[in-house]
Amino acid sequence: MNRSLSKFFNLLWKSLLFWSIAMGLFGVFRYYGIGDNDGISSTADFLQIPISNIVLHHVFVGLSIGFLYATIDFVFEKFGPKKLSLGLSLAIKTIIYFFLTIVVFTLVLEMFSALGQINIDNQIGWWRTNKTFWAILLYVVLLSLVFAFIKIAIEKFGKGVFLKMLLGKYKNPKEEKRIFMFLDLKDSTTIAEQLGHFKYSQLIQDCFFDLNKVVPKYDAEIYQYVGDEAVLSWPYKKGLANNNCVSLFFAFQQQKMAKAKYYSKKYGVVPEFKAGLHGGVLMVAEVGIVKKELAYHGDVINTSARIQGECNKHNVHLLISEVLLKDLKIGSVFSSRSLGTVLLKGKHEEIRIHALSNQI
Repeated sequence: MNRSLSKFFNLLWKSLLFWSIAMGLFGVFRYYGIGDNDGISSTADFLQIPISNIVLHHVFVGLSIGFLYATIDFVFEKFGPKKLSLGLSLAIKTIIYFFLTIVVFTLVLEMFSALGQINIDNQIGWWRTNKTFWAILLYVVLLSLVFAFIKIAIEKFGKGVFLKMLLGKYKNPKEEKRIFMFLDLKDSTTIAEQLGHFKYSQLIQDCFFDLNKVVPKYDAEIYQYVGDEAVLSWPYKKGLANNNCVSLFFAFQQQKMAKAKYYSKKYGVVPEFKAGLHGGVLMVAEVGIVKKELAYHGDVINTSARIQGECNKHNVHLLISEVLLKDLKIGSVFSSRSLGTVLLKGKHEEIRIHALSNQI
């Protein structure tokens, strides 16, 4: 299945589930037990309908909102401006949500009025004085912000990690088997001197923007950005699947080469990156209080960084440990060249490394 289509359906089912539950609960909160109170006339038409039907009506509204909002989010992420601030992006989406919510409720009222189940004024502009609509709209807007912040948290910590942190899985250190890639800009000092600190920062922004375009396609998690270096990580099996941990590097290279004219015109250089790959067992723990995050501890991280440091010495772009290479199935897509054993800085035992290149 096309990756874009797969991403849309992944976003769609989450949105449908979230909004159908949210609006169903609103129906319960708003109307359950209201028939037991005297003096309420504004909802008289609703009081003639069983609470189960009211909830179903709201679930239908939630499904409609979920579909539209998922479509907006997908289109906005794929075709919208990429460098908007988070606040401006949320503001624009909220305005779009507002008008679409009016459309959804107008259509729903038309449908249920036609079925004779409800009799509410649904003339043009009905929403301006309808208190129920404004209550629902406020509820929808607040939940859309909650949904947006949940997405941001998931993107920050990685798929599945946010829920694990909520449940306190990493309060105590846990052992995990992961693959790490240290990705660093080649000749960074020279480039920084040529461009100056402002343009150099723009270059790094553009490079990491391009990196983020390919990261989701290969199930990678960005662990850290450190200056002009990015540290990526995979659960071991995900990194091996389809050679994700290797394929991402070459996909990133292709992404940059596709924009070679842009980089040359703006910066006078097409940036090149070097990377080191290694995998194994290490510890992961939740650290910090003011700025809470996950931290990985163990030899795997140090070895990955040291392997990347050997790239300049051997004049190659991608180095990988033999331990990890043996678990990959590179087939005819990639070729490997043994560089023998090296004694990495800070280690007592030599490690065998290989250079990888793309055959295609």
